[in-house]
Formats: sequence, C-alpha cells, structure tokens
Amino acid sequence: MPIKMKLSLFFVLCSLSLLMLGACHVKTPHESVLANKFTKPNIVIFYVDDLGFGDLSAYGATAVSTPNIDNLAKNGLRFTDAHSTAATCTPSRYSLLTGEYAFRKGIRILRGDAAMAIDPTQATLPKLLQKNGYQTAVVGKWHLGLGDGKGQIDWNKAITPGPLEIGFDYSFLIPSTGDRVPSVYLENRHVVNLDPSDPLYVNYTKKIGSRPTGYENPELLRQGADMQHDKTIINGISRIGWMQGGKSAEWVDEDFHTIKTDKAKTFISDNADNPFFLYFSFHDIHVPRLPNKMFQGATDMGMRGDAIVQVDWMTGQIVDHLKALGLLENTLIIFSSDNGAVLTDGYDDDALELVGSHKPNGPFRGGKYSAFEAGTRVPFIVHYPKKVKPGVSDALFGQIDLYASIATLLTSELASTEAIDSENHLATLFSANSEGRQTLIEETPFNLSLRDRHWKYIQATNNRASFVKENKNIEAGVAVFPQLYDLNSDIGELNNLAPMMPARIAEMESKLLAIKSKTSR
Repeated sequence: MPIKMKLSLFFVLCSLSLLMLGACHVKTPHESVLANKFTKPNIVIFYVDDLGFGDLSAYGATAVSTPNIDNLAKNGLRFTDAHSTAATCTPSRYSLLTGEYAFRKGIRILRGDAAMAIDPTQATLPKLLQKNGYQTAVVGKWHLGLGDGKGQIDWNKAITPGPLEIGFDYSFLIPSTGDRVPSVYLENRHVVNLDPSDPLYVNYTKKIGSRPTGYENPELLRQGADMQHDKTIINGISRIGWMQGGKSAEWVDEDFHTIKTDKAKTFISDNADNPFFLYFSFHDIHVPRLPNKMFQGATDMGMRGDAIVQVDWMTGQIVDHLKALGLLENTLIIFSSDNGAVLTDGYDDDALELVGSHKPNGPFRGGKYSAFEAGTRVPFIVHYPKKVKPGVSDALFGQIDLYASIATLLTSELASTEAIDSENHLATLFSANSEGRQTLIEETPFNLSLRDRHWKYIQATNNRASFVKENKNIEAGVAVFPQLYDLNSDIGELNNLAPMMPARIAEMESKLLAIKSKTSR
C-alpha cells in the first residue's frame, strides 16, 4: 500500500477512535457547564428577616457563631455601611425588587390578606433577568401582597396576581409573615396540601370559624403574645388575624429550615445548565421564633440566638449545593437583611432577657422601625469568586442599587421610568476601593431620613405609631424637631447638631425634596 494511503488510513482510524472515546465518555454532573461557563453569572440573594448589623460573628458577634456566613464574608466583600431601603420589611422588599423607594407608592407593612404591592405592569428585577435569559425563583417569606385587591383573596382557587406575574418563573411562599394568617404555604398560585372539603378562609376584622385564639385560650399557647398577635392559634402560637379551615395545609414552623432549603436546592439543580436567579427570603429571625430542635440550645440567647444559627445552617446548605454542582465560582451571592434587629416584637420568647452582652445592632442606635442608623444599616456580603476579591468596604451602598448594578453587569439598558431610584454601583459591589453612593434615603413608618456621605439628617415629624409609643424597647428615633448627626465623629447619633447648623439642615432637606420629586432616571 502506498505510504500516502497508509497515512490517510492511519488518520481516519485515529479520528474514529477519538470519536468513539468521546461517545463513550460519561460526563460528571454539569461538566458541560464547567467546560463552557455562560458569561452571565447565576445570582442568589439571601434575604434574612430582622437580622441586625451585629448579629453575625463576621460582624463581631461572640455570643453566636455563624461559620457558613463568615466564609462568604472571608472570601468575599463585607460592607460596613450598606443599607436596606427601609426600617421595616415590606418597603425594603418592594424597593429591592423594583429599584424604587416605597414611599412613592405609600407602601407600608401589609396585612396578611393585602393586595399585591407591585403592579404586574411594573418593571422588576426578576423581569429584567428573565429578559436576559434567566430562570427565576422566589422561595420563602413574601409579604408583598397577593391578588388584585378587587375583593377578598379566595385561598381555595388559583391566586393571581402574585410572584409569577412580576417576573418569577417559580415561587414557594410564606404568603405574608410567620405571625400572620394564613399559616400555609403557597406554591406558585395554589395553597399546598389544601383539602377541598375543608376550605380555607381568612379575616382580619372579625373572628371566623371555631379555632381557638390566644385571647380566649391563653393556656394553649407555647409563647405569650400581645394583643396584636393573640388571634387564631396555629402550632401552639397565636397569630395576627383569624383563620378558618385549611387544617391539612397548616405549616409547622419548626420545619421551615428544611422545607424552604430543599425547594431552593431543587430549583438550583433543575436549572444548573442555565443562568438562574434565586431570591431566597428567610422567615428567621422574625417572630415567632421557633427554630428546629436541632438548633435549640446552640446559643445562650434562647430562641432568637438559635434562629440565627438556623439561618447560618440554611445558608451553608445552599452554598454547599452550589459548590457540589460546580456552580459556586460563577454565582454572584448577595447576603443581607431587610432591616435592623428587634428583640421583643409581639411574643414572649425571652429574647430581651437572654441577650446578655450581645449587641444585635452593633454600635448603632435604634433598630427595626427606627430612623436611627440601626433601622437600615445591615449586614451586606458579596461573594463572587470569579469577579470579587476578598476585602472590607466602607462605601455607602443601598440595596435599592442592586437593580441598576445588575443591569449594568448584564449590559442591559434600563428605560427612563424603570427603577428610577436605583443607581449603578457595580464597581462598589465588586471592589473595596470604590466610593459608593453620595446620598441615600432611609425610610421608617413615620418619616424619611437622608444620608449625605457621613451626614445623617432625620426629618421632624409628629407621626409616631402607637405600638412604638407602647413598646419602650423600640426607639423610633423621631422627634418634632429636625435631627442632624455627623457619623464620622458620632456613630451612636447622640449629639444633635441641627440647632447649630441650620444651613446644613436646609441643604439636606432640599436634597431630600429633590429626590422625592424625581419621576425618571
């Protein structure tokens, strides 16, 4: 056989052998993803409820250990001056998902049967991500309302609008909060495990059904409760509002940690070969605090401290799952909280008595509901090995800026009326050397405050909610006179400079009004 023909035959046989080897090769899980990473990162937002600046060992806590979250901070960027948009949950969640200050729509803490706070026609972060090829999911606490508000929610039928109408492909929800009825899970548009022969009804104005209540049957309670939280008893805990029927659909609070974590892990597994967005919204450490038995006694701070340990465990489970699937390197993880810490908030769980030397809000004054810094200054950690170098950032950053920053990351242009309060601070999100925001509004249920770099201005107001007046452990931080603090020299907001600096007050009030009057980007 001529040498050319022999060489040709040799190369043909080699090529066939390589093809056969490729055909026989069994790929390891998601090897195709590892070999050809999509340029768009997966995005996971861990959103804890009522976690204060000082509640993590990564932020100086010694009475509780949070190793999984600490690892995110150690290998990522830990912020010291990052803020939720508001000092309460519903407004913060609204702003996170819309890039718009909640005061523009009058958004406040919602009842458990409230209508959707986000209009289905509105631009949202999950919609933005869907347009960029992402699969999107929300798992956990919702508290942004459901239904169109044209009538009472019928919990026995498909409930719409909801998360699926504002950009989420999948949702598994605690519909409002753990302390409000209905105490059931909602998967996509339907209540989970609901028996049609035992329909579910909810009322927030009068008692319905024959279920025991906290005010009628206090002997049945596992935790005492105030007058707001003393209605229908579910799982030994009285809630806000009355619930009738739906017995088969009731949740068990102590099962939150596995049920929600497993739903998140399943979503990640199902979408491991595509870019995905997971908004994982914890119920912990909101009241009622009922961590699973495996976490009880993990701290000396009782249920609240043990619930923080449960948060850390859940975080670790999801991060480990990302790592096992080979996805962690290309996943942008944001870990934060919806507002500052509160110790006692409706239930007798000994959080105040057992806090010891622990400082839930670190060095800051106030907490949840408060106009002082601890109302909105929260833990904020960015973990993204592919882009973010470990470090500590002192830049002023707002959760409201995640929308525009992620749009920039994806090179996606925003409309002039979209996310009008969100600024692009992608550089700040990824680097400890970036300066961050100049100004940022902080919302409370009573008034607005303005951060202008190290200056903090709190508007004067006569508006104080009765529950804050009655709860001496909640420092609202509001007054009938304006307040001005220099946070460079007065981190505890103890020295009001307003009487001495009227020009500075006028300047900051003017800036705040200019932001309020804004209607487009």
